[in-house]
Amino acid sequence: MSHTNFVTTSRGLRRNSPPMRLFEKAKQFGIWNPSLLDFSRDIDDWNRLSDEERDLLLRLTALFQAGEEAVTLDLLPLIKAIAHDGRLEEELFLTTFLFEEAKHTDFFARFISEVARVDPDLSRYHTPSYRALIYDALPRAMQRLEHDPSPFNLAEASLTYNMIVEGVLAETGYHGYFTILDTHNLMPGVREGIRLLKQDESRHIAYGIYLLSRLIAADRQIWDHIVERMNELVIHALGVIDEIFTSYDTMPFGLQIETFSTFALNQFQRRLNRLELACQQSLAEIEGLATDDEEAA
Repeated sequence: MSHTNFVTTSRGLRRNSPPMRLFEKAKQFGIWNPSLLDFSRDIDDWNRLSDEERDLLLRLTALFQAGEEAVTLDLLPLIKAIAHDGRLEEELFLTTFLFEEAKHTDFFARFISEVARVDPDLSRYHTPSYRALIYDALPRAMQRLEHDPSPFNLAEASLTYNMIVEGVLAETGYHGYFTILDTHNLMPGVREGIRLLKQDESRHIAYGIYLLSRLIAADRQIWDHIVERMNELVIHALGVIDEIFTSYDTMPFGLQIETFSTFALNQFQRRLNRLELACQQSLAEIEGLATDDEEAA
C-alpha cells in the first residue's frame, strides 16, 4: 500500500496527547543499560543465601525472564495494528515499549548467567497457571491481530498483556522481589535493575489504560468484554501465586501468601475501576483533544 500523506507534514504531532506524554517520559527515564549495573556484591550476597532462598529467587527470575521474552516476541502485531490505524503518537511510544521489553530480557539473562550462574534451562519453574497465561493466552491474543486488528481484538490483546500479565502478575512479582531484596539489604545491582524496570512497566500499563479507555469510549460494548475476560484471566494470575507458595514446605524469607494475593487483587480492581471511568468519558476527552467546554460538560 502506498503512502498518501505523513502526519508530521500534515496535521503535526499532538504533543499533549497521552501517548506523546508517555513517549517523553520514556525518553527521560527509560534509557538505562542493564550491562552497566554492578553485580559484584550481588554475587557475594547470592552465595550467602540458603538453598531454599536461592531457589525462590531463581523461580521468580524464571517467571520474569520468560515473560519479558514472550512480550518481546509477541508485541509486534500490536505495534503493526496501531501503525495501520494511523496513530503515529501511539506508535512512537510503542517503539520504546519493544526496546524496553528487550532490555528487561537482557537484564534477567545477565542475572542468570553472572549472579546465579546456573543452567539457563529454568522451564521447570513454569507452572500450569503460568503456562496458561504466557504460553497460551498472551501469544494468541497478540497474534490474532495479524489477521483481524478489530477494536475487540485490540482490547483482548491489551487487557491480556497490560492489565493481567503486567498489571497484576508482573507488578505483584516485582513488588515481592524488590521487597525481599530491600528488606534484607540484598543484591543492590539487581535491586536497582528491578527499580528501573518497574518504572518502565508503569508506563506500559498507563498506555494500556489509555488504549482500552479510548476503545471503550468509542464502543461501550467493549467494556463488557473487558470485564468478562479480565475476570477469566485473573484466575490464572492468582494461580501462579498459589503455585509458587505450594512449592515450599516453609516459605523462604517468611513470606505470606495472603500478602501477595491481596496485592494482586487490589491491582486488578484498581485497573477495572480506572477503565470503568471511560464509560462516562468522551473519546475527545480520553485522547486529550477535548475543548474546555467539552471537558466542563
